[in-house]
Amino acid sequence: MATMTKQLSDARSDGTTLGQSATDKISFYGVTPIVQRAGAVQATSLLSASSYVTIGSNTTAIIMEIANTFIAYGLWKGAA
Repeated sequence: MATMTKQLSDARSDGTTLGQSATDKISFYGVTPIVQRAGAVQATSLLSASSYVTIGSNTTAIIMEIANTFIAYGLWKGAA
């Protein structure tokens, strides 16, 4: 017997959106839905060439925020 999947798209040319605002909760793979993440590192996500330390610490902070966002939405398992 074939498994039936549910399509989220209605095939409109303007696309499909999950959530109507930053306060609508969404998730993937059965994790608890959350609102859109926001944090200071997102506002300062441009890397600066002013010093190696700035680039290194900014890069680490950005990568950690990306990983934490993926984990929070259920897109990345985050643990074995």
